[in-house]
Amino acid sequence: MAQSASPLPNNSEDQQKIRLLIVDDIPETRENLRKLLFFEPDIDVVGAATSGEEGIQMAIELQPDIVLMDINMPGIDGITASERITQEVPMCQIIMMSVQGEADYLRRSMLAGAREFLIKPFSSDELVRSIRRVYQLGLQRRQAMPVAVPGAAGAVKAEELETAGKIVAVFSPKGGVGCSVLAVNLAIALQQNAAIKVAVVDTSLQFGDVGVLLNLYASRTIADLASLADELDNELISDIFLPHSSGVKALLAPPRPEVADTVSPPLVAEVLNRVRKMYDIVVVDTGSVLDDVVLNVLDLSDKIIVVTTPEIPAIKNVKLFFEVTEQLEYDRSRIMFVLNKTDRRINIRAEDIEANLKYRIEAQLPYDERTVTMSVNQGIPYVLSSKNSVLAQATVALGKQLLKSFEESEE
Repeated sequence: MAQSASPLPNNSEDQQKIRLLIVDDIPETRENLRKLLFFEPDIDVVGAATSGEEGIQMAIELQPDIVLMDINMPGIDGITASERITQEVPMCQIIMMSVQGEADYLRRSMLAGAREFLIKPFSSDELVRSIRRVYQLGLQRRQAMPVAVPGAAGAVKAEELETAGKIVAVFSPKGGVGCSVLAVNLAIALQQNAAIKVAVVDTSLQFGDVGVLLNLYASRTIADLASLADELDNELISDIFLPHSSGVKALLAPPRPEVADTVSPPLVAEVLNRVRKMYDIVVVDTGSVLDDVVLNVLDLSDKIIVVTTPEIPAIKNVKLFFEVTEQLEYDRSRIMFVLNKTDRRINIRAEDIEANLKYRIEAQLPYDERTVTMSVNQGIPYVLSSKNSVLAQATVALGKQLLKSFEESEE
């Protein structure tokens, strides 16, 4: 039954139903969608438009919560209609439907303001789940809209500036050295050992792993903010974060690689600037390519944890990266050089790496394949599942060293 697609909201006598408008040029599709939604007690189909033009007009007149929009229609197509509806009815959320699943369709839909993209044919469960999810996002957005009070905005900004936290980027120019695992475990170590508010943000937009490592379902991601770039506020951003049982909050990367294009470098920068005012420490996992997103993250970071392993390709890439940091005039005090997966059986010593790169290694994390593999496969960070392991203790020590460096810089 479609009712089992997702939990129903706690309906009360005065709670409004989800008001939904269908826009599709095929009569059979409109009728099938009505039938799929007929038995959903919290969804009310308030209208059905036969074209993009009619959809725009009905959206303005009916002010629905959600528009279920077909992408391929004669005349004004779904993407153009979505852009118009987003402008005319900004509180309306759009779910795009298409038989085409290509990345370009998805990217254009998200940029036009769509919050969800359904590929036909879809099940009633998928449809109802998407409607309820998108409605909740829209509801949170409406609740987060500030009430205009003269002089209030300036006061809030001043207060936020006084409580700005620190951004810590975890980066390596070589993939596979353990940045994501370290970022997640470092964030939890900081949260649990230092009575501070900690967030972890995944800016590896195409293939981010933070959600998997924390065993979090990507019901909300940074891509949800793409269509709201012009009206971001702290409460809206906060609603996109997912809570983890450790107390850490996570902002996940998009669920699919093709959605990454909807998240622009300026959006990432603005989100981080706002998030740092909401948390004491923001740990940012990055990709290994120096693109505009990563460079924005590094520019904003108070500390850059540069990770390498005792392997020639990783060391070579780090050396090249350090040359880039010199050209960018990054202060050396902002960089914390970490050697991961240290192993006495490997004949490349930390001292040799320091001598070659002219950078002091400030922390070493031991190679512990069994602990890390179990942690990754179970979705339980090793600082929680294997607290007494040498690796977990070394990660906690790294967190303490990081906090100490911030304290010293403020003295």
